[in-house]
Amino acid sequence: MSRTGTVGAPVEAAADGGPAGAVRRGLLHGLPWLVWHRHRSLLRIALLITVAGCATFAYQRIGLMDFLHTKGASSAAGGPTADEFQNSFGTMLKSDIQFLESLPVLAGMFLGAPLIAGEQERGTVKLVTTQSVSRGRWIAATLGLPLALVALCTTLLSAAFTWLWSPAHALVADGDWLESGAFDTTGPVPVAKTLFLTACGIALGMLIKRVTAAMAATVVLTVLVSVVWTEKVRPLLGTLRSVSYPYDGDGPRLPAAAVRIDDWVSTADGKLYGFGTCVHSDAEACRAKLGIVNRVTQYFDYGQMAGMQWLGAGILLALAAVVLACVVWQAHRRPL
Repeated sequence: MSRTGTVGAPVEAAADGGPAGAVRRGLLHGLPWLVWHRHRSLLRIALLITVAGCATFAYQRIGLMDFLHTKGASSAAGGPTADEFQNSFGTMLKSDIQFLESLPVLAGMFLGAPLIAGEQERGTVKLVTTQSVSRGRWIAATLGLPLALVALCTTLLSAAFTWLWSPAHALVADGDWLESGAFDTTGPVPVAKTLFLTACGIALGMLIKRVTAAMAATVVLTVLVSVVWTEKVRPLLGTLRSVSYPYDGDGPRLPAAAVRIDDWVSTADGKLYGFGTCVHSDAEACRAKLGIVNRVTQYFDYGQMAGMQWLGAGILLALAAVVLACVVWQAHRRPL
């Protein structure tokens, strides 16, 4: 905050002087520029990570496409074996996925949690709200610029990684796009998840009013969200498809890149029993009594992935909007 006690005072202007500062001040005026100035280190790091990440994914794609072309293969069945692909690119893609999975946590912890809590802890928020700037303008600028940058950076990184991953999606982790991490790091999901966790970090920071405690609470919340998302929400985003085959017949022929979810046994009319039903010593008599004649495999088809991702992203964005609405209400109605 300015030493003169006014928002956007000359002290800040001098601190970010020079041609680069003049350009930024030309693009950002008033409160948005002040928000950029106060959080410029983190926002610059976010931009640098985005540029470096996109460049890395582009470079990796060159090697991946050379591999596929050399083998005369694509992501379809009959391409290079899973072992060959794993030896060449398994570690690389696993590291990429881990990097992208860490971004929502880092954004919520280092950008979201301190965004308002830092102002409250230092007491500068009281100075802002006693100036001519209204609370509405202040909260709009404080939330708008960082969240817009988060959306931009995660969109670019997600698009770049999707571009890298898609040509060989059936070879990555044997085509398991649901559990390998690809579901949460491609398409719209990483953007929505990062915005949601950043919004949660902002809300926790406003409530706790201490940066360190808010960051710790954000990490705990992130773990809880991850468990609920993986175990409860994600499996419900699509409708399971089923294939039946004779009990003593060969295994099912699933579509390419399908993700196998569960196995059952069933009667002729489709009544399902757990896969472990009638496996004891008198199994045949047990199956005859229950009428079990088939096995059933349930799976998600690769064609369902995009729809499931957009549905999941919509849920996360709606939750983020609710959290941010609560933050705005708190900023208007309660003491900061």
